Amino acid sequence: MTHRQKTRLTRRHFVVSAAALFSSPISGPLLADSWPGEAQKTAWDAEVTPPDFDPATSNPWGLHTRFLPQRVEARARLVPGDIHVDAIARYLYHIHGDGTAMRYGVAIARGNLYEPGTYTIRRKVRWPHWTPTQNMIRRDPDLYAGLEDGMEPGPTNPLGSRAFYLYVGTRDTYLRIHGSPHPQSIGGRASSGCVRMVMAHINALYPQVETGATAFLHPPEDFVTPRS
Repeated sequence: MTHRQKTRLTRRHFVVSAAALFSSPISGPLLADSWPGEAQKTAWDAEVTPPDFDPATSNPWGLHTRFLPQRVEARARLVPGDIHVDAIARYLYHIHGDGTAMRYGVAIARGNLYEPGTYTIRRKVRWPHWTPTQNMIRRDPDLYAGLEDGMEPGPTNPLGSRAFYLYVGTRDTYLRIHGSPHPQSIGGRASSGCVRMVMAHINALYPQVETGATAFLHPPEDFVTPRS
């Protein structure tokens, strides 16, 4: 099978399009075990959640309305509990057992840093610590200068309020699905490899996702070969 044929298979069977899969809407240090405490986490949750928050309508971030959470129909063969990231439309879908999914707007990695694939969520953290990888430091030394030892949790932490840690087998890929202090990036390509969400949105998603769930990061537009 040629590379072009493989690319077409990837496009056809794994991305397809939002219209095909889904119809219209209907690392931290050891200190992480003790800090932040529950009271601090609750206070931060309140800080990043709009007053009278309604996921379908609250939009102090100025997002395009299509990136607000919506319940949509899901194709029957999709497995409840799984996550699918449509990198072309910039959507994350969480599959429910009743034939529906919750859809959220996301940002994906810039350039060639996005890594399509099938991953397992082996860890999930509320208000995580964050440390840039050595590759990130080498790639953007000015951006990450002084952060080699990591950054404490909080509303300005790059991982935001929640993080799902993506593994291949037992190997941590250092890819995450996480909240972001930069909601204006939603819909774009901005991160160093991870999938970003609005913090209030991932806060709502977080208790619905179990460790052991599968996350499918479908290819972005760069991977798609035009068809005649």
